[in-house]
Parts: sequence; structure tokens; C-alpha cells
Amino acid sequence: MQRLAFSLDPVPPFRLDLTAWALRRRSINATDSWNGEVYSRVVAIDGLGVFLQITQSGRARSPRLHINATADRIPSQGKATIIEVVQKLLGVQVNMTAFYRFAKKDAQLHELSRRFLGLKPPRFPSVFEGVVNGIACQQLSLYVGLTLINRVAARVGVPFETASGTRFAFPGPQELARLSLRAFRQLGFSSNKGLALKRLATDVLRGAFDPAKLAPLENRQAVERLLELRGIGRWTAEYVLLRGLGRTDVFPGDDVGARNNLAKWLDLKDALDYNSVNQTLAKWRPYAGLLYFHLLLDSLASSPDSEFNSFKAA
Repeated sequence: MQRLAFSLDPVPPFRLDLTAWALRRRSINATDSWNGEVYSRVVAIDGLGVFLQITQSGRARSPRLHINATADRIPSQGKATIIEVVQKLLGVQVNMTAFYRFAKKDAQLHELSRRFLGLKPPRFPSVFEGVVNGIACQQLSLYVGLTLINRVAARVGVPFETASGTRFAFPGPQELARLSLRAFRQLGFSSNKGLALKRLATDVLRGAFDPAKLAPLENRQAVERLLELRGIGRWTAEYVLLRGLGRTDVFPGDDVGARNNLAKWLDLKDALDYNSVNQTLAKWRPYAGLLYFHLLLDSLASSPDSEFNSFKAA
């Protein structure tokens, strides 16, 4: 067994606990784990499972992340890959200064940003993972969607034996393409979702869809390209822009939970739809996605059943 340990200095302010919760969303998430002190995940590098354990020392304004990687064999480029993954997952290098300055001009947003000072916008380590998450969670509760993702990861994800049991890396296109439509149905996916996931994986493998080509596109163009994929609607496309591409000006307006969070925060009497969400967000538009993540934590903090309630102020 090989081990690799090193540290990273996030752009302050940074809090691992807040960012990990914004990433994992619910405690049922088996890919992204947070035990109150350690964020952990298995990543697949060159087909090998690498177990990452990340802790933070220093407070929000003087943070340091400590990364411990364990694997049967860590590839020669393993450290560089791990750094890239961690930077995406935890928004390590995202500078929030402009957002905090902007928030100071709005009393309500300022109060929200102060409560969760150190939250960074998380994102999936790959656009592919973002699309799979989006398809799995379409028209379902987040709990059910994450349950489906847990099942498919346990079926075909690269495994790693930890002291507390087997963990699995999020499956890539090669792993998903091996699943039959019947296997997807056995895991609980509808026929349409199973077909969409299998088509996505095979399109990536044969080069019909290259997720990397979304990066240089403007938001509208990226949405249009994503809508060409089977099973992708407006909600999934905008979800991928925010959580897969890190477009923090995007607030998925079809996200019912996010709509409700926004309406509750603003104490609105009437329910919001896609158009009214975008009208309401006009004054915060450059940072709509950052508002999305802050409202997510606000929702978790107000839920009596959430483990997040144990969080401590900075």
C-alpha cells in the first residue's frame, strides 16, 4: 500500500465543513463523505482506486488543507491529478473577494454570506459526473437520486477497501457503458434514464460527445449542446453548468428545491416559476450560483433532521 501526503493553501476565507456539505448535499451521499472532521472520497486514477482523506487546519481566514492519499499503487502523475480533483471538488482556488464586496451592498445577502463565510462553490471533478448526477436526480427527490447513484457506483465503480468498509469511485464512461439496460432497471433507474445514461457513456467513448468542449462555450451555447443529448432538459443542463463547469452565475431555475429556498429566504407569498426566478435574481445575477449554494446551506441548517446542524460558526 502506498501513501502520499501533502498540503494545499486555499484562497481564504475557506471552510472545509461548509464546502463539503454544499458538495454532498445529503448524508446519504456515499461518494462524498464528511464525518465532522474529514472529507473523503475514492477517485479512480489510471483504473486504480485512490482513497482521499482531507482535513483542514487553521480557521477560515488562515486555512490549510492536508491531503492524504492511499492506494495499492499511486501513479506517477497521481499528485497532479489529485490536486486538480481537489481544486474542483472544493473550490480551493476560487477567490470570493468580489462576491463579499458585492454582498456588503445588500443587507440580506450580507447577513447570509457572513453566516457561511468560507463556503466555496463546489463542483464535480468531471462534467461527465455532473451529467450523470443530473440524469439520476431528474424528477425525483434528492434522496432517491443519490440512492440510485450510490447503487450504480457500488455495481461498477472502482472499489477501495477502507477501515470502515468498501468505498467506490464514481463510475466513468467505461464502467457505465458495460451496464445493460436491464441492469440499470434492476438498480432502480427507469428505462428512459437507463437508456440516457448508457447513450451518454457510449457517446463519450466514441467521441460523439466530448465534455471538454463545453468549457470554452458561453452559457447559452453550452446549454444548447447539452440539450442535444438524450434525456437532458433545461434543469439538467443548467445544473451541469453550475456543478460541472463551475459557472457561478447560473441558478438552475427549474430546481424546485432551490426555488423554495429562494422564496423562503425572500419571504415570498407566491410560488416561483422559471421566469419569476430569473426576474427575482436579476439584482444578484453575477453571483446567482453562489446564492444557490448559500441558500442550500441555509436550508440544511434550518432542517431539524440534518446532520449539518452541528456546524459551528467561524
